[in-house]
Amino acid sequence: MIPDVAAAAERTRPHVRRTPLWRTEVDGRPVLLKLEHLQLTGSFKLRGAVNALLAAGVPDRVVTASGGNHGLGVAMAARLLGARATVHVPVGAPEGKVRRIEATGAELVRVGATYAEAVAAAREVPGFYVEAYDHPDVIAGQGTVAAEVVADAPDVEVIAVAVGGGGLAAGTALAGRHVAAVEPENCRALHDALAAGEPVDSAVDSVAASALGATRVGRVPFDVLRSASVSSVLVSDAELLAARDRLWEEFRLAVEPAAAVPFAAWLHGRVPGLACVVLCGANTDWTP
Repeated sequence: MIPDVAAAAERTRPHVRRTPLWRTEVDGRPVLLKLEHLQLTGSFKLRGAVNALLAAGVPDRVVTASGGNHGLGVAMAARLLGARATVHVPVGAPEGKVRRIEATGAELVRVGATYAEAVAAAREVPGFYVEAYDHPDVIAGQGTVAAEVVADAPDVEVIAVAVGGGGLAAGTALAGRHVAAVEPENCRALHDALAAGEPVDSAVDSVAASALGATRVGRVPFDVLRSASVSSVLVSDAELLAARDRLWEEFRLAVEPAAAVPFAAWLHGRVPGLACVVLCGANTDWTP
């Protein structure tokens, strides 16, 4: 099943925001910033969750596991569409994300030390399980971010996105532009998968791990990405934190560390051409 971004855009339009695209210059270089952190729930994850639930006919009971942003997206999607949600998170999930999930009225379950352990527990619970990234309907929903970029700025040559399990990157690849898929150096599931020729287990050790901490890229996203025009780019934690701080100091854009990952790559010249940098989320309690 090929993710259908056009159908997802039509399906989700009444429930998600069309986020702003800001054309600016940094260090004398033109760049476009897709302000997806202004999405409802503060993350692109709402798009995939809404599309998955609508495509499934809005199940009465939905279940998922998340490091935070996906769980919040599912919880809000369920609230918007009249379903009940249970969200499993690792015990170390950031309090800002946990607080926001609970505020939607979803049932929150803290379990396990890792995202993988939270997933295992969630799959034991009755209900419609919403994948975080490894499903065509989720990927199609995330792809609506890039569809908006291309519609608003057809001159964009490359779209730079952060990568965790690969859903946003795969959806972006379907937009017909080159994708710069950016990961922290020590949180690099896609990079390792591309090197191995298949999804493999990868270490997770980054300040951006709560959002990008998949130990293995999804099979469906990987199949999309390995046949698309994609560059795998790595940044250090120091670089991504400096990029986050610069977004605040120069533009007063407060994003979480994961959202600054593609901007860090662009700042250091690792993203060629006229680029759109997707600022994908803002769901940790930000401090300079």
